[in-house]
Amino acid sequence: MANLWNVIILRPMLNGLIALSGALPEAVEFGLAIVIFTLVVRLVLTPVVIRQTKSTKAMQELQPKMKELQKKYAKNKQKLQQETMKLYKEEGINPAGCMWPMLIQFPVWIALYQSIMKALATTPENLLDLAEHLYGFDSIARAVPVNNNFLWLDLGQPDTTMVLAILVGGSMWVQQKMTTAPSVDARQQSTNQMMLMMMPLMFGLFTITMPSGLPVFWLVSNLIGIGTQYVVGGGWGYLRRGGAVPAAAVKAK
Repeated sequence: MANLWNVIILRPMLNGLIALSGALPEAVEFGLAIVIFTLVVRLVLTPVVIRQTKSTKAMQELQPKMKELQKKYAKNKQKLQQETMKLYKEEGINPAGCMWPMLIQFPVWIALYQSIMKALATTPENLLDLAEHLYGFDSIARAVPVNNNFLWLDLGQPDTTMVLAILVGGSMWVQQKMTTAPSVDARQQSTNQMMLMMMPLMFGLFTITMPSGLPVFWLVSNLIGIGTQYVVGGGWGYLRRGGAVPAAAVKAK
């Protein structure tokens, strides 16, 4: 299974990333390669991301009606399930529409993460491991080892300035805030607020402990995600609304 993963997904992505870095100016080759490669992967996945964004938005807009059903059939779980599925059908919504696009993206991002970490190869042991995954093309061989310097960063080392941590955490917060719908349920709202703070903080902490090449990928991915959400969602979403509960949801409550 691991060998199948390497052959089909990891090695093509790793070799593509290194080949791209070899075609770029030496001073910024690998850092810029991460940025461009992330853009390309995001572009390829755009139809899937748009589908996920639209499905998520539709599910959020359906919450007031869901609340009404839950209140009406609180003591009849079977009837609640039937009416919920009927509501999905009437509204033309597939409950799995929010999940399967994420499942498609997940292995791609894992492979890109592994590709960046392997390409950095900061030790002789890592270089030997990298050599096992490279294709026998001269253009790829000439690009190894990659240049770890990019802007103020050593991509093979954590960023000690904290600038990258702030950018990664801040961009993740903005992206989450744009898509996190307020809830009329106090416990759900509390959970949403906790996740809104914990995820950016967690990734900010990861940024100061991991090689900078990976946080550069996170930052670019977050910025593209914000742009995609802005275009598809028609603006800043729940970031602009300041966390206010929609009037329809308040009425349903």
